[in-house]
This record gives sequence, structure tokens and C-alpha cells, in this order.
Amino acid sequence: TMKNPVPQAVSLLLEKLMLLVHIRPLAAGSGGETPPPAPGYYDTSCFKRGDLLEVPRTLFIHFGIYLGENRVAHLMPDILPSITADRQQIQQVVTNKRLILGVIARTASIRVDTVEDFAYGGSILVNHMDRLFEDQVLGSEEVARRAEKLVGTTAYSLLWNNCEHFVTYCRYGAAVSFQTDKFCETVKMIIRDQRSVLASVLVGLASIVCLGVAPSTTLPTIFISFFLWMAG
Repeated sequence: TMKNPVPQAVSLLLEKLMLLVHIRPLAAGSGGETPPPAPGYYDTSCFKRGDLLEVPRTLFIHFGIYLGENRVAHLMPDILPSITADRQQIQQVVTNKRLILGVIARTASIRVDTVEDFAYGGSILVNHMDRLFEDQVLGSEEVARRAEKLVGTTAYSLLWNNCEHFVTYCRYGAAVSFQTDKFCETVKMIIRDQRSVLASVLVGLASIVCLGVAPSTTLPTIFISFFLWMAG
């Protein structure tokens, strides 16, 4: 018997839409990406080897493990490791084009960057997730060594293997992603109420017609809702 393609299609659609998690802002009017802050922008004296760093972004959070000496290990979607072995090219800051192609190809790398390149101007929270795991926090050196051992090319999945899965495995010994779980719960609520799905689609489309464009936070909801409504 043929398997139901809807769950797989929904999963794929979510991954493509939610790549907005990682995309960096573009410089206004320049058409190019904003450069990362200069070295020394962040005070790294308060970071310790093995710390879990969080950078809140517009929709979600990016995570990394601090290795000491202004170095952070973090997982990023990236197409380049699958098409070249040139370490010098791969180590350059991941561009939006590389990131998007990496999401499509489901390819990523666990890489080591400076704090400036990792955070890209965002604010940094330190060990903010520890409160959720309490007694499960591993020793700082073990956390850092776990991260260092995983550096290199890896498969990417926003739902099953993203930057949060990487850091929670390293620091707590369990690969989980609370933000993806929360997002999936929201989608399930939408599925359960077909009328709210259709209403979301109509309101979103109306905002596009009336205002010319929908807010960036509305667009993912429109596409997801429309797809789930049609699939239902």
C-alpha cells in the first residue's frame, strides 16, 4: 500500500518556510548582507568553556557551544561542504545563499566561528536553558569536547537535527528542540480547527490585497495554513 504523503509533505514545507530562523538581515538599500561586528564587540570574559550560548532572532533562537578563546561551535545549514573540500572556502562566514541551498539539500556543518560571526550583532544569553534540565547539565569540559568531536559536515533537518538539537546533546546528553516542538504543537492546533485555518488564510490574503504585502510574521502562517487546509 502507498504511504500517505501528507505528513512528509507538511514536514518538508515547514522546513523550507522556517529557514527564516537562520537568515541574517540584509543591509537596507545595499542589496548585500550586513557585515558582522568587529572583533571585540562582545565581552567574552564572562563566557566559560562549555557554556551554551543563545542568540534570540526575529522568529526563533540560534544556539552554540562556547569553546574558549572567542570560539563558538554551532550547527548551520550550508551547501558548500557537499560540493567542495576546500576548508578555506567552507570556513568563510555562511551567506544566505549557501544557507538556503543547504536547507533545500538538507546539508549542514557544525563549524567553529568567532563570537562575532556566531551572534551577528544579536544579544547573547548564557546557559539560559539550564533551568529546564536542572541536574542533567554535564561537566563543562565534557560539553566542549562533545561539541569539538562533532565538528564537520552533518545532515540537516529543522524538525529533527537543528542547532538546538546539537547544543542540548552536548550540554545535557539529550538532543531535543523545544522551539520546534512548540511550533509543531501550534500547527496541530491549526489542523484541529479547519475554520480557523481558512480564516487565517483569508485574513492573510486580505492583508496582501489591502496593504500590498503581508507582515513577515504572517507569510509563513498563510502558506502553512493554506497547505494544511487543502490537505485536510
